[in-house]
Amino acid sequence: MNQLVFIESNQAVTDSLIVAEVFGKRHDRVLQDIRDLGCSEEFRVHNFVESSYINSQNKELPKYYMNQKGFTLLAMGYTGKEAMKFKEAYINEFERMEHELKKPRILSDKEQLMASMKLSLEAAEEIAVVKEEVKEVRGMVENQITLDHGEQRRIQRAVNCRVYELETDKEFRKKLFSELHREIKDRFAVTSYKDIKRKDMQTAIRYIEGWVPRRVS
Repeated sequence: MNQLVFIESNQAVTDSLIVAEVFGKRHDRVLQDIRDLGCSEEFRVHNFVESSYINSQNKELPKYYMNQKGFTLLAMGYTGKEAMKFKEAYINEFERMEHELKKPRILSDKEQLMASMKLSLEAAEEIAVVKEEVKEVRGMVENQITLDHGEQRRIQRAVNCRVYELETDKEFRKKLFSELHREIKDRFAVTSYKDIKRKDMQTAIRYIEGWVPRRVS
């Protein structure tokens, strides 16, 4: 009796071939019974689905799938002691199948592996997105961070070293200090060497170390 009802498109159904076999009827007679039910088109669409099968002569012939409501309407016309026994068996089997469909399905080993791999890929994609976002935020933050006190001292020492390296005259050094500070501000678009971005500090030091004043050939 377990073969009376089966799962199709996640629904418990039977078909006209099984009904014909169980109730001892010709299949073409069962097909005609379904067509002659006189039910509304809406009921027919929701409870009967026309399909086909290949017979032993390799011919394609029509058949119907039906759910429990469709079967119940069809079987109303089948009477007799044997017919009642089969109707009861069908109803019990439909209920059993519906109960099975409501149970959480246990995944096979392959399905569990696939699900695990999918979760791992999704997690990896999320991590990659987070890393990219962190990288963007870090870049934005780094673009805003200016020199701390120690780094400002390094810039000032580099300026002092370069000016003293280029000029021995005390008075002319003042002019070089002023010129170099002005060119640092222009080069790094800041109002003071203290506002140089930390990410640009090494570039600034190299610039200072290679700086040549316009008045010195």
